[in-house]
Amino acid sequence: MYQASVPVFSRALNNLAAILEKAAAQAEARKIDPAVLVNYRLYPDMLPLSRQIQIATDGAKGGVARLAGTEPPKYEDNEASLPELVARLRKTVAYLESIKPEQIDGSEDKTVTWKTQTTTRNMQGMPYLLSHVTPNLYFHVTTAYAILRHCGIEIGKQDFLGKT
Repeated sequence: MYQASVPVFSRALNNLAAILEKAAAQAEARKIDPAVLVNYRLYPDMLPLSRQIQIATDGAKGGVARLAGTEPPKYEDNEASLPELVARLRKTVAYLESIKPEQIDGSEDKTVTWKTQTTTRNMQGMPYLLSHVTPNLYFHVTTAYAILRHCGIEIGKQDFLGKT
């Protein structure tokens, strides 16, 4: 459970931080207002880049904390710049890496409970990790990538995947 969560989530969030740093450099070089990127949406009813990153980090830290039986750190969701979003990603990775394998391993059958905006949900640990937390993380990381790519930031699949 640890190997399927902490290293996977840390890699995705570190790669996203590197993508945001690349976006900041390209925005500066091209004289693009970074606030345009931070607030950009792919479609009017979708959330902006900043929210995609906030949700990705919340999902990663919340998912790992629930599997470990601990309380995740709370963030204010007030990031308004690319450097602030990078800092949030780095802070989340530091939190994830503070969790030890023995805190998560063995949680496959543990009942995990969490609240959504409208209800309280329960799942066993393994399906929670593989069918809920991981796909949600990748959805928001991918959407953040797509927003930046749509805005003309020169990134590619290798940026998303990171160095192997």
